[in-house]
Amino acid sequence: MNARTGEPRLEPTVQIEEAKATSPEATWCLEQYFAELRARFEGGFDVAKSVSSDRRDFLRPRGAFVIVSQEGRPVGCGGVTLTAPTVGYIKRMWIDSSCRGQGLGRRLLTTLEDAARELGCTTAQLETNKTLTSAIQLYRTAGYREVPPFNDEFYAHHWFEKPLT
Repeated sequence: MNARTGEPRLEPTVQIEEAKATSPEATWCLEQYFAELRARFEGGFDVAKSVSSDRRDFLRPRGAFVIVSQEGRPVGCGGVTLTAPTVGYIKRMWIDSSCRGQGLGRRLLTTLEDAARELGCTTAQLETNKTLTSAIQLYRTAGYREVPPFNDEFYAHHWFEKPLT
């Protein structure tokens, strides 16, 4: 209920759907994500220095990419790609700052884990920067455990892994 009006509160319509990582919507989401990283990371962000900068990695049968839309507007994205026959590497997870705190990041992560399972993965891996404290908390509460570095991601400070059983 809306505390002010007493009327039922309408929840926003949210869709999380697989899309081509090369689509205009995916391109827009990734541009927003990269802009946020440039603003938040010490020293900025250069996608060319980051692991998995080729969006074709997120195309089936090697991977999957999803877009989160709220009220028909793209507000988030993320991808998973195979780094080994049974290891899914989750990358480029982003939710627009205006939509955070609604559980969309957790729903996005769950969707990416499901996509990894569909690709035959039994393990999910991801890494993140120390600046992204909300993401670190999300990963920990979603069952990820911190592991030694499994790649040479230039911007990473934390590496995580989770069994997908």
